[in-house]
Amino acid sequence: MSSKYKFVNGDGIYFVTATVVDWVDVFTRNIYRDILLDSFSYCQKHQGL
Repeated sequence: MSSKYKFVNGDGIYFVTATVVDWVDVFTRNIYRDILLDSFSYCQKHQGL
């Protein structure tokens, strides 16, 4: 991972952007929402997000 993507200040506010392929309704379909939330949870626990 490049250093320009690393967070050095754990107290700051950060914005996350994403690209949605084929305009899939990510937040209204439970399966996609659950995958997204599980991914965020994993990153918080294991990668210091």
